[in-house]
Amino acid sequence: MIEVASEFAGPTRRAMLVGLASKDDDIQQISEQLDELAELVKNLNIIPLEPEIVKVREYHVRYRMGTGKAEEVAQLAQECEADLVVFDSDLTPSQQRNWEKLVKAPVIGREEVILDIFAERAQTREAVLQVELARSKYYLPRLTKAWGHFSRQRGGSATNRGEGEAQIETDRRLLRNRIRQLEEELALVRKQRGVQRKARNRKPVVQGAIVGYTNVGKSSLLKALSGTDIFVKDQLFATLDPVSRKIKLDGNIDVVLTDTVGFIRKLPHSLVEAFKSTLEEAVLADFLLLVLDISSPDLDNEWETTMGVLKELGADEKRIAVVFNKIDRIDRERDAVLLSRLNGLFPQAVYVSAATGEGMDDLLATLSALSSNDRKLLSAVITPDRYDLIAFARANAQIYSEEYTEDGALKIVFAIEDKYRNKYTDYLI
Repeated sequence: MIEVASEFAGPTRRAMLVGLASKDDDIQQISEQLDELAELVKNLNIIPLEPEIVKVREYHVRYRMGTGKAEEVAQLAQECEADLVVFDSDLTPSQQRNWEKLVKAPVIGREEVILDIFAERAQTREAVLQVELARSKYYLPRLTKAWGHFSRQRGGSATNRGEGEAQIETDRRLLRNRIRQLEEELALVRKQRGVQRKARNRKPVVQGAIVGYTNVGKSSLLKALSGTDIFVKDQLFATLDPVSRKIKLDGNIDVVLTDTVGFIRKLPHSLVEAFKSTLEEAVLADFLLLVLDISSPDLDNEWETTMGVLKELGADEKRIAVVFNKIDRIDRERDAVLLSRLNGLFPQAVYVSAATGEGMDDLLATLSALSSNDRKLLSAVITPDRYDLIAFARANAQIYSEEYTEDGALKIVFAIEDKYRNKYTDYLI
């Protein structure tokens, strides 16, 4: 069986980071993207060296830049004794092979770094399958005799390549078979998830999803709101699997909040596709809590990235409450201009700190408003001849209590969308 997940072992490696800039690109933005890439490679126990921004006048198929520029980059990599070169842009399979021949070391793109991080973080069966499928599809066109990706068993990775099998066509056939097997296994897992979700929704409860850029504190917020133990760590993609918790709000309202995988700039499309069943928690939710790190120097781009992924998922038109987390990490006086601008852009936003508890009452009030929107709490006594109304309530409302009277009528307290209120007008108490 082919394993494409990786665990990084052995000596720490050094990576030269390369960003490409055309004449119309913002150098400052490219520099910020390289800073983020440096954080990504650190998660793989790789030491990022001083990044290099290469100005590219024209696109060249062989290296994405002219041969002269490519040779300069290769020379720099050798001078700084880099064990590998990491491009912030994605490379085609042929470009990757050309670069590896030129540099005489592994050369990878941002997408492969993210895939390897996901491979390390995956814990549940579904996440492991999703990551392996995404990586298998990524590696299929990149199988070569020079760098055999099949040797990437657990303990190997993009930065530690082996010889691979002798017959490249055999490799490809085996990997295609594995891809089909993974797709079949994932289909079964998703079916099981659907059954679990149906069981969870049998007694309808308002569903909310926490979304946002990676490492903005989504898991910390859910832990603070629910008071339950949830894995929290200050690292990129600490959470890959959705975690749901039921929260009791004022007015006897229950809401289920789900923490989803964090988004990131240039999130590989293969991962968006592979994680559709995980990310669909955001699609199926009644509302979204969009969490932003107010202390992040790249706040605007993180907002745009999050909204971009939500749009790709078809969830950007849902009710969205913006939550600025880590308010304890900024200086109110020094950052007064920032706060004023954010108040103007997001007048309904909530400012909280999951670490200190500041603003959590405001967040709970926001959750109550979102959860009770379009729903009315009703008390009714329904006679036995109107079992259809009882069945409708059980299928479409949140039931708080049911009690049969001596004459067989059902006394019921439930929350239902306001448009259905008229069905029960004659039975309200």
